[in-house]
Amino acid sequence: MNGSPRVEVHADAGELATSVAGELLRVLADAQAAGRLPHVVLTGGSIADAIHREVARLSPASGVDWGSVELWWGDERFVARDSPDRNAVQAREAFLDAVGVAEHRVHEVAATGEAADVEAAAAAYADELAAHGPDEFDVLMLGVGPDSHIASLFPGRPELAVTDRPTVPVTDSPKPPPERVSLTYPTLARSRATWLLVSGEPKAEAVARALSPAGTTIEETPASGVSGREETVWFLDRDAASRL
Repeated sequence: MNGSPRVEVHADAGELATSVAGELLRVLADAQAAGRLPHVVLTGGSIADAIHREVARLSPASGVDWGSVELWWGDERFVARDSPDRNAVQAREAFLDAVGVAEHRVHEVAATGEAADVEAAAAAYADELAAHGPDEFDVLMLGVGPDSHIASLFPGRPELAVTDRPTVPVTDSPKPPPERVSLTYPTLARSRATWLLVSGEPKAEAVARALSPAGTTIEETPASGVSGREETVWFLDRDAASRL
């Protein structure tokens, strides 16, 4: 990692969600006050859902203009557009519709029926990044799996080694659904701030491994391979931090 990551430990998942939501709204408001159009990479999962709902709750008092925020995803499941397995569907239900994000600011990965296959979906998302993506994202948010996967980059998988393109198709994923599109490490590295969001004791071992002073490899621990250009923050609840 570039520099030492910061670790924030919160009492529980609810406190973690409120803290991250407030910090995200502050970053967005500051960027807009400085005249910049902020770009954020969203993630999925239960803790992300809790954070998104807190964003919706806290947003009215934040001063953030959601018509001027660009949203991306670190990974997406190659399923039907209305499938509850899609991270974008979860985000829409939790906060996108509530806060009024402009539709042209939401950069979704193609769904089944919109791209010929997952390889075509990955290529189309790469084209979208080339056409509309920033030089650097303001915030990259990532969940971490019990196996230490981030986005859809899983331990021991060939996608970890892809550095010559911004996105990669994933087939036969160890976690269902089997087909996904993920950003690659070079794209994940294009962020000012990288926030890893982790809740629950089942993920404590993965957190400890990623933050171990002894070090680890991305092949074993993918979460150890990401860092922000300006800051890397691990937002944990007490259970997720229990092995540190």
